[in-house]
Amino acid sequence: MSAALSLSNLLAHPDAGGLRHVAGPRDAEWLTVRVETAENDLPAAEGGDGLAILMASSPPSPWQQDAMLRRVHERGYRGLAMPGASDLDPGSLRLAGRLGLCLIDVARPIALAKVCWMIVEAQDALILGHVRKVAQSFEYPAHDLPDLLRQVSANLGYAIALVDGTGVLHQAGGELEDDLFAMIEGRPWVDLARVGTRAAASVRVDSPSRAGLRLVVFGDGLGETQLAALSVAAEVAMPAVAARILIDEVDEVNDVSASSALLRDFADARGLPDAEVERRMSERGWRTAGHHLGFRMMGRGRLDPLQLLRGVRAGIGAIGADAQVTTAGRGVSGWLTFPSPPEPALVERHVRALRALHLETGRTFAIATGVGSLQHGPRGLSTTLDEAADAARIAASRSATGWFVRVDSLGLEQLLLAWTDNDTFVPAASSLLAPLREGTGDLLRTLSAYLDHESSLVATADALGLHRNTVALRIRRVQELLGVDLADPETRLAVHLACRAVLSRRTPAPPL
Repeated sequence: MSAALSLSNLLAHPDAGGLRHVAGPRDAEWLTVRVETAENDLPAAEGGDGLAILMASSPPSPWQQDAMLRRVHERGYRGLAMPGASDLDPGSLRLAGRLGLCLIDVARPIALAKVCWMIVEAQDALILGHVRKVAQSFEYPAHDLPDLLRQVSANLGYAIALVDGTGVLHQAGGELEDDLFAMIEGRPWVDLARVGTRAAASVRVDSPSRAGLRLVVFGDGLGETQLAALSVAAEVAMPAVAARILIDEVDEVNDVSASSALLRDFADARGLPDAEVERRMSERGWRTAGHHLGFRMMGRGRLDPLQLLRGVRAGIGAIGADAQVTTAGRGVSGWLTFPSPPEPALVERHVRALRALHLETGRTFAIATGVGSLQHGPRGLSTTLDEAADAARIAASRSATGWFVRVDSLGLEQLLLAWTDNDTFVPAASSLLAPLREGTGDLLRTLSAYLDHESSLVATADALGLHRNTVALRIRRVQELLGVDLADPETRLAVHLACRAVLSRRTPAPPL
């Protein structure tokens, strides 16, 4: 006959009277339970494998304690729970171990007796107790879903989690370990899972907006009766959890819509003073003062910007900076803010963190990411966001860069943007090529022709009517002045685009 009750079952129950194992076997199991005032009132245990629960404390002297333990054992009990058991003489505790008697200190014997009765004989009472506690969780309004889960877990006395097919979304009261999560079936309405001494009861969550959700109640040492009762508790809690999910999603959509509109209004102002926009940004906690580093993630195909935003928000907290992000078009835009000018090493560290976030997010979404340069103040915030948007557009066609492009402070990677006549690209191109524009401009025109002819000295010389050695000398001089290596394909593309941008705005020069 299998055991109806075990020490682990009792320790797993939150209302078992304040149990503490004192001596004897920890894997004790019992078929019967007897509750009496004192040891003298105990009858012989049926089956010789019972748990005795006494209301009275132990006798004071060691010899009396030893005699009590022996008599309890002789009457067929393999477990003894009583107040003050931890105060027994050390010799008596060792005797309990030799006898194989599991000795338990219990602060509230009546509570322990009630739990034993529910587990062994009254599963309905156990279920009703859990249901009542779940209902009490809804007496006070929750701020959000995590708050609701915390309330249910605290009242129920067991850990609780909301999961989907990918992993744990929220949890309270404990941590659902990976091996136990892997045993939870996603299809059944109710599922009971067990790994070693740990067990979980889960129920499918009926959410109209999100499929595959399950509400899980879990703990260590749970018996089959307890686990079945907790599955009912999960069923009772599920509708409230599903409703809270829907409420939070509506609130989230409204909040994201408002933040996205605010970012558009700020972008339309181009960093110029606007009292109303500044007030709304302040209320949202968006700071325009300080130094900013903008970033933009956009889809390389169709995606849900709200889902992307959730993924980005989940990872951006690890960057360790004041960060803001919201939806913008078919992607998200955001920025990091520093109250004082950051050291270059700090900026580089945060750019690496943004790249790591891009890689992590890219496992779920097909995205391209652009990062702007460090800028100051409201106009600087507008500038770095524009730069990030431009960089993201070129990143969408640059698989060689891992779909990630950064506009750095030198302006070189900024030139990887597709050639365009915008305010972000042209000033950077002009700044990069400024050393070549002095004097007659021969170096700039030679460089442009050289790149137009796919870096061929012969073709360039023929096009300009020069000797190939002259072209070679000029190209060598160009690389020295710009500090670049034209053998690198990324650098060559950047410089080529810069030449086109700059020369398209100049008055045609006389022939060489």
